[in-house]
Amino acid sequence: MTYKDQSKSVEERVQHLLSLMTTEEKVGQLTQPFGWQTYTNNQGNITLNESFKQQVGNGGIGSLYGALRADPWTGVTLENGLSAREGAEAVNLIQRYAVEHSRLGIPILIGEECSHGHMAIDGTVYPVPLLLGSTWNVDLYREMCQAVARETRAQGGAVTYSPVLDVVRDPRWGRTEECFGEDPFLIGELAVASVEGLQGESLDRGDTVAATLKHFVGYGSSEGGRNAGPVHMGWRELLEVDLYPFRKAVEAGAASIMPAYNEIDGTPCTVNTELLEDVLRKDWNFDGLVITDCGAINMLASGHDVAADGMEASVQAIEAGIDMEMSGEMFGQYLVQAVTEGKLDVQVLDQAVSRVLALKFRLGLFEQPYVDADRAAEVIGSEAHVELARQLAAEGIVLLKNEADTLPLSITNVGRIAVIGPNADQAYNQLGDYTSPQPKSKVATVLDGIRSKLANHVDGQREKSFVGPLTGDSSTDQVLYAPGCRIKGDSKEGFERALEVASQADTVIMVVGGSSARDFGEGTIDLKTGASNVSDNSWNDMECGEGIDRMTLGLAGVQLELIQEIHKLGKKLVVVYINGRPITEPWVDEHADAILEAWYPGQEGGRAIADILFGDVNPSGKLTISIPKHVGQLPIYYNGKRSRGKRYLEEDLEPRYAFGYGLSYTTYEYSEPKLSSSSMTTDDSVKVSVNVTNTGLYAGAEIVQMYISDVVSSLTRPAKELKGFAKVNLEPGETQTVEFRIGVEQLQYIGRDLKPVVEPGQFHIHIGSCVNDTQMAELTVREA
Repeated sequence: MTYKDQSKSVEERVQHLLSLMTTEEKVGQLTQPFGWQTYTNNQGNITLNESFKQQVGNGGIGSLYGALRADPWTGVTLENGLSAREGAEAVNLIQRYAVEHSRLGIPILIGEECSHGHMAIDGTVYPVPLLLGSTWNVDLYREMCQAVARETRAQGGAVTYSPVLDVVRDPRWGRTEECFGEDPFLIGELAVASVEGLQGESLDRGDTVAATLKHFVGYGSSEGGRNAGPVHMGWRELLEVDLYPFRKAVEAGAASIMPAYNEIDGTPCTVNTELLEDVLRKDWNFDGLVITDCGAINMLASGHDVAADGMEASVQAIEAGIDMEMSGEMFGQYLVQAVTEGKLDVQVLDQAVSRVLALKFRLGLFEQPYVDADRAAEVIGSEAHVELARQLAAEGIVLLKNEADTLPLSITNVGRIAVIGPNADQAYNQLGDYTSPQPKSKVATVLDGIRSKLANHVDGQREKSFVGPLTGDSSTDQVLYAPGCRIKGDSKEGFERALEVASQADTVIMVVGGSSARDFGEGTIDLKTGASNVSDNSWNDMECGEGIDRMTLGLAGVQLELIQEIHKLGKKLVVVYINGRPITEPWVDEHADAILEAWYPGQEGGRAIADILFGDVNPSGKLTISIPKHVGQLPIYYNGKRSRGKRYLEEDLEPRYAFGYGLSYTTYEYSEPKLSSSSMTTDDSVKVSVNVTNTGLYAGAEIVQMYISDVVSSLTRPAKELKGFAKVNLEPGETQTVEFRIGVEQLQYIGRDLKPVVEPGQFHIHIGSCVNDTQMAELTVREA
């Protein structure tokens, strides 16, 4: 048969298969039930549920969402979940039944969450995207995406719902951690790397997956930083800022895209034909799959209220350009009826089905729907992937303050260290949202990292080994620990123990911040002893993550009070933030001797933090999001308009820590930037170069940043916009020349006609270590 003939084109195969399908089979391809509900795992004996078998027999299932997803929402735990090998076997069982028991033998598209690692048991947990952005290392991120694709496809996952390309405008938003930052150019570079890493050279290789760009679009600009709130944005800004990363990723070949929950100027993205058809299909020539977010069609009738009922919502969505519904409830319930009653043109249905089938053919699922379970066990969580997670964490951690060279600590004479705080030894608190259950042994906390670092240090002929918990005779321990308090809540019962521990130390490392950890049944900790304390009444410290938006950016609970009490002891004080959004605490900024911003650093985060604290790694991460002095300054993103207004009565408009900021243990010196020509035409290009010298005592990696200012423009513009960056490794005394090309792409903006334009005139080219620390060269642009 033609559709089974691999020598035929994808289009020929799609059209032939489509011609054989009934309306019920077509609609079945547009639905995506929850995958974890299709099977039962009884101590390793995996059986398919009857409801799944009935769906296959009644027209089929196009896709499954989260067949391997494990978290409190799915109810999949370490005890009842699937190992790497079992996951592959389960997907094979699902696919075999679908292929052998459906009339046309169409394989199922297995869709998985993978924003910072495959969200399945045994999968490697990488740092969250906010930290990944802070590495400014596009090549390393691409390598991570390749690793994630290998792990996901090894178990049968064929499409991932990542990358998240939202531009953050209000960090009170709980999903800030899932984003790369506030700059569209930087996000665009990482978007391209993600598509290249996940999809590789071909989708049918067996170690690649289809990327789904989300959330299309404006999701990071919601009113008040509230999840899925309305977005107030004109078309010029939308095209210039929020749509830019998506366009770059589509140009790179992204296979799938997911509209956002939010509305823009009154139109929900799920039914925004201007976005889904005019921009995406016509202007960008996107020919891939468009899938809703979970429950988005329901929101049209109950939330946005632009549809009277489920039938109307379903028809609106598919006519606007939606090809598949995540969860499948509305399409599955209404579309067959809509066709029968003449409310939906069958050609519209066929177009959506064609896109689903085309992706399956491109992925090679018809030729190879099954995977090798042995390979899954070998690839998933491999040593190479774990080491990559550690390297990414180390490169993305940002040194915010280092008064009097407090860091790095000397491993030979550091004395006794007190590691204190609710995030010092809570594994889930450093992993971020969209994380699967993890055995304690798999995650290295900050306490683990410091203890391991000192235990492995050889001083002369004697190896120090301070790895035990705090004993009754604390003088025998070099690393002391107390949680002190929780992330949330007002209990100070742990203060006494924390102060006792801190009083015995020479250096105090306070590990505080936030948590996006859902209730994994781990219970909480005894604030007096630090021991695990599991009870019937679970304690949830979650103050970040999807659906957890905040009014403030300060430390929750009594964390600040704990730091202030310990500061009174007069000890050297190092603060490590582990969190999913910027923290605004002026008192800490002023009084801590050193501050590390570690975001959620993943399973190897504790080791990476220890590497930086003791100087085995020189910090090179830089902020991709501005940190305000006060929440009242929001919005405070660096690339706001020159005309942003006057200062407040209480405070100016400058952030506490600017975009691109990050300290190092060494120092760098920049020469004046030099242009290959001081002028160019509007269709030409020039090069700009700068010499960067490591003037300090440590080898390091510097992130060289290029910003461009359009001095006079027909429409108002930002004061500076990032248009290039490079990460260079420099030995002490070494100088490297860094070069950037400046052409149409770097100089253009969206004009009155909503088209890109380069206007003649003066441009300032700024190069430096962050947006507020640059040197400038002038460029004249002439009419071509």
